[in-house]
Amino acid sequence: MSVFVAIVGRPNVGKSTLFNRLIERREAIVDAVSGVTRDRHYGKSDWNGREFSVIDTGGYVTGSEDIFEQEIDKQVQLALEEADVIVFMVDAHAGITPMDKEVAKLLHRIKKPIFLTVNKVDNPKLLQNAVEFYGLGFDKYYTIASTNGSGTGDLLDAVVAAFPKKTVVEEEDLPRFAVVGRPNAGKSSFINALIGKERYIVTDIAGTTRDAIDTKYSRFGFEFNLVDTAGIRRKTKVKEDLEFYSVMRSVRAIENSDVCLLMVDVTRGFDKQVKNIFWLIQRNRKGVVILINKWDLAQKETNTLKKVEAEIRKEIEPYIDVPILFISVKEKQRIFKAIETALEVYKNRSQKIKTRKLNDVLLPIIESFPPPANKGKYVKIKFITQLPTTQPQFAFFCNLPQYIKEPYKRFLENQLRKHFNFTGVPISIYMRKK
Repeated sequence: MSVFVAIVGRPNVGKSTLFNRLIERREAIVDAVSGVTRDRHYGKSDWNGREFSVIDTGGYVTGSEDIFEQEIDKQVQLALEEADVIVFMVDAHAGITPMDKEVAKLLHRIKKPIFLTVNKVDNPKLLQNAVEFYGLGFDKYYTIASTNGSGTGDLLDAVVAAFPKKTVVEEEDLPRFAVVGRPNAGKSSFINALIGKERYIVTDIAGTTRDAIDTKYSRFGFEFNLVDTAGIRRKTKVKEDLEFYSVMRSVRAIENSDVCLLMVDVTRGFDKQVKNIFWLIQRNRKGVVILINKWDLAQKETNTLKKVEAEIRKEIEPYIDVPILFISVKEKQRIFKAIETALEVYKNRSQKIKTRKLNDVLLPIIESFPPPANKGKYVKIKFITQLPTTQPQFAFFCNLPQYIKEPYKRFLENQLRKHFNFTGVPISIYMRKK
């Protein structure tokens, strides 16, 4: 079950800096100008073994004439409704401001775990002065300095402890295949063609499917849940409240899936937004099958199958071990092949390789092509094992793990893919001290 943590507060209190620290990369723009974060950014983080998604919202501003700030207000309120846990950030240097009080008033109406976080506490005097924030009406506050990470550990301990408890529902413990992509790429039509009934409304208007809908489906002697999602549009196009919900739930559907069928409209191509969805699938370590839909239309043009496939593989480098199928939902061409391929990817993702077999196959290869020496140090890999996780993760035990660089990890991944079938599946490699 995916968990969403929203970071909210007025502009310029340090929300994006904390977001960047949590996801360990600089995705959100950090700037001293108010309102730089125009909409939510999504990222993945984990703490104490619990993985979660982080939403960085624009600053909450009331009574503004600025159209951007009005949109930010709306988006923050929607993020609050969709989030499981909320981090309410204020600025120790500024003290309590009227806008802080407005945000607090909004939050007091929400029955969710809320963590008042006093940011920019970088000296003992500010630590003492932080008591004034009790005036916002919360039982407790946390002091942090998001620029250097001070205090974030205690905050995250409390945040993770407030996560909803994991629930296991046996009858729903089926593999989940999510059909994702941009609006109007043919996702609902694809599912209608598979199940043989018009369960989903299909129109030419982008965004008709507002929610993620599960359908229990059986094919090739295998039962699973088929999930139709709302199309994911570029953030600049997300204007309606319902459209935002659609994006949130599509992200949730990806996070809760085992395999994603990424539907691409060949007439629009593998554009930047489709590529973003692909990398979102990758960051979540899900299996993936790329479906190029409306191929019946493209065949009338000069595009050739090999040319289009080569272009897509170039776009998704270096992760090119992905099945790409050319289908036509309208003509029912290769739609069952798409499901059969998704099942193969699911089996690839679920496979467990015996430790002895791993070592028998890979250790001779590593001996013939050892890691390059670093600063006169020679790395010796002694032992390999697959970790007991839901997706393929491998630990390579060696004497000097710190000297193994990314190019050699890619070499090891390529060897795993060459000798074991992991098509469509991300692989994680960890170097461990032996």
